[in-house]
Amino acid sequence: MLARVPRVPSGLQKTERALIGVSGGRDSVALLHLLVTSGFKKLVVCHVDHGLRGRASAADARFVQRLAKRLRVDFVSEKIDVAQLAKENRQSLETAARNARHAFFARVASAKKCRTLFLAHHADDQAETFLFNLFRGAGAAGLGAMRHDTTRVFFHDEKETVLRIVRPLLGVWRSEIDEYVRAHKLAFREDETNRSLENARSVMRHRILPFIEKNFGRDVKPALWRAAEIFAAQNEWLQKSLGSLGVENAENLTASAELSVAKLRELPDALQRFVLHQWLTQTHAVRDVSFDLIESIRELLAPDSRKAKINLPGARHVRRRAKKLFVE
Repeated sequence: MLARVPRVPSGLQKTERALIGVSGGRDSVALLHLLVTSGFKKLVVCHVDHGLRGRASAADARFVQRLAKRLRVDFVSEKIDVAQLAKENRQSLETAARNARHAFFARVASAKKCRTLFLAHHADDQAETFLFNLFRGAGAAGLGAMRHDTTRVFFHDEKETVLRIVRPLLGVWRSEIDEYVRAHKLAFREDETNRSLENARSVMRHRILPFIEKNFGRDVKPALWRAAEIFAAQNEWLQKSLGSLGVENAENLTASAELSVAKLRELPDALQRFVLHQWLTQTHAVRDVSFDLIESIRELLAPDSRKAKINLPGARHVRRRAKKLFVE
């Protein structure tokens, strides 16, 4: 077993149908095995063939399909031309692939009537994400990184699907997953692109973090992981603080398609930033929300502001009109 106990939230019924993202790599294979042996029998294995690795991608899909059949769980896959999507939307391959996966999860969840999605992110991913977000200028909300149990709105085919995202391995280190895989003799697929230095995530993992650890003379990942947990707890406190300040429908404020300029003006700066970050990332699925972007949007709140529009990534923008903020 894993030395560190995975976190499966209480109240999650093992008899409930739920999605699980499985690439075929060791992390997702380990999570699938762990959930099935723990009693989750109604899983829907979701696999996306990004079409980036030719025959290897097709082999990944076949491997995951056979694995799902052997474990007697449902399997759904889709092949998506991520390179073409990236070109059409002027996005990086990583961003296009992530958006394609999210849209796929939403479609499957809608078709299968699932409300929960299991993902195999682990503690090393959390530490890397924290440092990555720090370097790109994220605020406290972004530094909270990934959560063990959260709810998110996914967009697909001009529709919205709300999914509960559960990451049981977020407190488990990659080395512990390796031990679990060896102990249970689990087969998995190696993605050689994970070692490529052509994307920022790989550079962070194979160059930047090792360089920092070499010069500090110790493993810094636990400190990064703890910092992400601390920021996440602070973000939860900020959310609750909206209610204590008398904001009506505090839980639904950031889930609204529009935000009231007057209500935002009444909030302290920290809460303004928090609300705007949650509104952009969770309600409107805006990626790469930096501190500077949030500050630009906050300029729209000033009574004498002459600005009425702030550009967002992905050719979208925030507009102020009729004392409201909305994304278009």
